[in-house]
Amino acid sequence: LIPCFVISTDIAFSCQNTDDFVGASSPGDIVIGGLFAVHSEMLHPEENPIKPVIQNCAGFEIQIFLQTLAMIHAIETINNSTLLSGVTLGYEIYDTCAEVTKAMGSALRFLAKFNSSKDIVEFKCNYSDYVPRIKAVTGASYSEVSMAVSRLLALQLIPQVSPASSAEILSDKIRFPSFFRTIPSDFHQTRAMAHLICESGWNWIGVIATDDDNGRFALESFGVQAMANNVCIAFKEMLPAYLSDNTFHTKVDHAIEKIVKETRVNVIVVFMRQFHVLKLFKKAVERNVKKIWIASDNWSAAVKISTIPNIRQLGTIVGFGFKSGDISTFQDFLRNLHEKPTDNNKFLHEYIMLLSVCAHLEYHDFQTCISNQSQDDLLQNVENKHQIWRDGFLNANIEPGFIHSTILAVYAIAHAIKGQCKDRNCKDPSAFTPWELLEELKKVTVIDDGKEIKFDSNGDMSTSYDVLLWKEIDGHMEITTMAEYDPEKGDFIFEDEEKKKEFLDLKKVQSTCSQHCRPGQMKKVTESPHTCCYECVYCPENHYSNQTDMDYCYRCNNKTYWAPVNSTTCYRKTIHFLAWTDWFAIFLLLLSAFGVVLVLSISVIFTKNLNTPVVKASGGLTVCYIILFSHFLIFLSTVFFIDEPTEFKCKTRQALFGISFALCISCILIKSLKILLAFSFDPKLQNFLKCMYKPIPTVVTCTGIQVTICTFWLIFRTPFVKQNFSIPRAIILECNEGSIVAFGIMLGYIAALAFICFIFAFKGRKLPENYNEAKFITFGMLIYFIAWIVFIPVYATTFGKYLPAVEIIVVLISNYGILCCTFLPKCYIIIYKEETNTKSAFLKMIYTYSSKSAGSVAVSQISLDSKSSSSRATISDSCKAEKNSVNGNCHFQVPGQRLIKGEVLPKNAARTMARKRLSSI
Repeated sequence: LIPCFVISTDIAFSCQNTDDFVGASSPGDIVIGGLFAVHSEMLHPEENPIKPVIQNCAGFEIQIFLQTLAMIHAIETINNSTLLSGVTLGYEIYDTCAEVTKAMGSALRFLAKFNSSKDIVEFKCNYSDYVPRIKAVTGASYSEVSMAVSRLLALQLIPQVSPASSAEILSDKIRFPSFFRTIPSDFHQTRAMAHLICESGWNWIGVIATDDDNGRFALESFGVQAMANNVCIAFKEMLPAYLSDNTFHTKVDHAIEKIVKETRVNVIVVFMRQFHVLKLFKKAVERNVKKIWIASDNWSAAVKISTIPNIRQLGTIVGFGFKSGDISTFQDFLRNLHEKPTDNNKFLHEYIMLLSVCAHLEYHDFQTCISNQSQDDLLQNVENKHQIWRDGFLNANIEPGFIHSTILAVYAIAHAIKGQCKDRNCKDPSAFTPWELLEELKKVTVIDDGKEIKFDSNGDMSTSYDVLLWKEIDGHMEITTMAEYDPEKGDFIFEDEEKKKEFLDLKKVQSTCSQHCRPGQMKKVTESPHTCCYECVYCPENHYSNQTDMDYCYRCNNKTYWAPVNSTTCYRKTIHFLAWTDWFAIFLLLLSAFGVVLVLSISVIFTKNLNTPVVKASGGLTVCYIILFSHFLIFLSTVFFIDEPTEFKCKTRQALFGISFALCISCILIKSLKILLAFSFDPKLQNFLKCMYKPIPTVVTCTGIQVTICTFWLIFRTPFVKQNFSIPRAIILECNEGSIVAFGIMLGYIAALAFICFIFAFKGRKLPENYNEAKFITFGMLIYFIAWIVFIPVYATTFGKYLPAVEIIVVLISNYGILCCTFLPKCYIIIYKEETNTKSAFLKMIYTYSSKSAGSVAVSQISLDSKSSSSRATISDSCKAEKNSVNGNCHFQVPGQRLIKGEVLPKNAARTMARKRLSSI
């Protein structure tokens, strides 16, 4: 659009009567009203008017003038078609001058009673049968005016179809029941703006709007959409709605100052009318302000703004315009416009006057000339100039979206009239009432560019938007279509990759309160009231962010993942367990393998020396094999502690170890009892040991108790595989014992058996020097106790994959200790002391021990008898006193001790005792 035509029409176009109030008109069977802001402001010669006179207007708007011509063209096209079957449409178009006051005066004329000699608006309780001057209204140009007019027209439910009023509030059918529009609601426009800003990576913007209903509602709607897209509004500037406001220029200066001051704000959203934007941009060019400007549909395609000198200095302008259709017939209409009469079209007459004054100038100077003409100059120049038509000027200033929506509005009304005229004679204007036409309009479907479109329940037509980009081509600012915005899908549609690249280029401009937080960071809100002002901090450990400007970091979704500080993703934790390939596991396995070899070697040695006294003295081959087999199982159980734990391994390893150890200790316990029984001289102890010494039942009972403990453990609180998450970046697979109590009972039972065994072995520690098995058993039990006493605190304080190794070590130590102490001394005798591994050698050894033992017992008993008889006889005296002449030998009969089978001790008591002990072991 060209700049505003600022002229005064006090004389030429003053309103003397109501007909002078009409800007353009044409008779018809059915008359349609039109409300358009052909002028941008009303003249107010008096600051406080005394009389209620409707003032004249100034500032000719080419773009709105073109909309009036589009309405006239659409009506003429319909009249020349068969759409209404002989019924002609008339029109009365009024200039609102962009003010509610002037528009309300026009609306009153619409409400006047039809075919009345005077413009009378009747007051009635029921307007059902009332026939007003017009049947429907097209307009108004601005939402604020439409709100006021719609409330007045709603009194008689006169349909109002606006091609330009986009305020979201007008969709409220309770407050505006008769309002329709052929464009989308501002809800879609503000959402599209917020989407564009968010997609471009901007979150710190400014907004400038007019201080009227339209501006405030647009600002409120945009604020909601911006908040939903995490976009913050740094400042809001409201400019007066009317150019006649004395504070207008001051507030424009203040808005420009605010824009310049906010250096971090590089994107400005502008919800204003074209003449407001014109004033703002001229001032911005003077201050050399360079930003990205987001244009609302009011001025996004304004040619007169795009032709401002040095407009390119303002930066980039992106706007949203209404989707256009085919307007080629209207362009032909404009080319033939100079042939039209101007008697019934004051707007056309005024336009021709302006052309005549400035026709001799070039294009740019032509616009400047028109904008600076005063009333006196205009009237004087018109008298001296011939009418000159400037071809192509109107076509060059067309805003296709507004023209298309205006034509669409007229056609929607025409289709509704057609629906009413099916069974009625519409030559008669009283054939139907406006409220009946309103009901028909709700059902209307219009074919536009091959598509069926209709009004939704809110009275809106959800057509799409064109995303417009102003760019310099050949030294001129051209308004091009960059993309299409689909309100239903809420997405942008690009024609080709070049258009998409233009959109992506917008992202190069930064407009943020804070720097963008990279992936791996999150926002930390500062003391600023805006959420867009923040600091960027690293995501803590086990948290991550994978997008820009995230409000918080995601926690790694479960315990099987981890993340370092400043991470953009989570990593799967490493599974740890004591694997076969681990050097420590290999070492322990070698020790276990060596133990197995040792067990097999001992078995071979004992098998080859089956009939020797050493093997016999060890309890015989059967007992030795049982003990060696239990040692083998204990070594074997260590294998179940290595590699990835499974349910089977967890259940098997403790049960196998516990039962095997119990079997081993039970057999050694029997050996301890047997040794103690053979070499004990205490009658009471011998009687007790004889009662206790039941080898097979004892072993079965002792081992069976352990089997019972393990069975109950496996049934009720069975061990299971557990994932240990105590290490930040790893998962330790380990066996949970299921019940620490059951585990303790199992180990405690083994310890109890070992303690009993230790006591019995300790009792027999003073065996013959060369037959020292009890002493070695005692030492083996001590090794066992030490190992497991140390194990308890170490096991309780150790964690990680080497925890099973601790248990393996203690099992190996205790097993090796018992095995070596039990069998290696005997193997040493078998291999290196063969001379002592004979029956005579054992008899001699036991004879020597028995001689000492017998002498000790006799001395002890004699001392006791001497005390009882108060005598102090010597050993030899006692012998003489008790001497029996059996083969001349001295025999002892110890008081209180019965001779075996009542026999008298043989000549050599020690030898006889030795033979008996040898046979017993």
